[in-house]
Amino acid sequence: MGRTEPLIVKYKNKWYDLTEFAHKHPGGKNSLTGLHNKDMEERFDRAPGHSQAAQYLMKEYQVKPSAESAGPDAKQQPNGYTLNGAKATVNGTTVTNGYKNGVKPPTSNGLHGKQASTVGNGEVTHLTDDSMEHLVDWSKPMVFQIHKLGDKYGEWVNKPVDRELRLFGPSWVENMTKTPWWIVPGFWIPAILYIIVQFGARDLAAGRGWTDPNQSFLTVDLYLHLVIGAFAWTLLEYSLHRWVFHLDPKSNRFLQTFHFLIHGQHHKVPFDPHRLVFPVPPAILLTTIFYQPVYYVFPYPRLTLAGGLIGYLIYDMIHYYLHYGSPAGGHLYHMKRYHYSHHFVHHDQGYGISSDLWDKLFGTRIILRKLKYLLKW
Repeated sequence: MGRTEPLIVKYKNKWYDLTEFAHKHPGGKNSLTGLHNKDMEERFDRAPGHSQAAQYLMKEYQVKPSAESAGPDAKQQPNGYTLNGAKATVNGTTVTNGYKNGVKPPTSNGLHGKQASTVGNGEVTHLTDDSMEHLVDWSKPMVFQIHKLGDKYGEWVNKPVDRELRLFGPSWVENMTKTPWWIVPGFWIPAILYIIVQFGARDLAAGRGWTDPNQSFLTVDLYLHLVIGAFAWTLLEYSLHRWVFHLDPKSNRFLQTFHFLIHGQHHKVPFDPHRLVFPVPPAILLTTIFYQPVYYVFPYPRLTLAGGLIGYLIYDMIHYYLHYGSPAGGHLYHMKRYHYSHHFVHHDQGYGISSDLWDKLFGTRIILRKLKYLLKW
């Protein structure tokens, strides 16, 4: 494994260690090239697309203020960073600079470290929300704190952070809420094949009056029904993401907790590799629920179900790849930019993951800016 090159930069007289963030940067790591040990303010302000969420996320990587005057050229940073970018502590622990999880402790002015931002005419436009994380305790299970956020939940959940999330508490419980990406194909590929061979092919053969189910595999019909199921999934994917995963819980504390469990957590910690694919148990439950209308609508429902599960599997693998892969062009490159725009700029648009087809048809498509260079992650 190659050594990670350090990336410590200065912005508005503060130093940030972006070493571990570079490959996650929505704008590509190549847009950060040549910035180590340099002031990036001009390039940051000139680059398009730095949303409020992006600036909020940037605070996660700020290093100790007392080290700023010395700069990153020192052999050992007092805040626990070294020049190779290795952190002396991990997210979720208190570091030596007095910050916990990158959050400033409350200040005596009652604003918990907030500062007023101004525009050119001197008018105060908004209080920067750099300490919004003081509303929760990241060292405790998060699901039991969501109801306390009240009307601040909607803003808080769309302010991304880069740290470890504990949902329920004990490690044995917490581990059941995390899903490595390979578990999804490891479970669903055998399940899909079983449904096709044991049920779908037999149903089609019975419907055609064939005695040998294997004849089904030699016809276009079997594959056509799989394609129909996969295409039906794309509409379900869009509908779930738009109207369920992005439901507006308003001030309903039960709905806020429900929203956070099914999708809000992903927007809050978008870089957590174990919360990017759907866990198998709830996926089985949803499959059972959605199979009921399929049974009454389609002539060979179990073939259609298998096709839908193929569509779901492709969707979940694409979603993981959009976060941790580095497509060099084509459809997946477009969808990676598209999905990052949904995360960090347009939360109320761009609901398609595997494609933007339904966004085009329903008027929620994100129009991406044309770039002069290819992004690399």
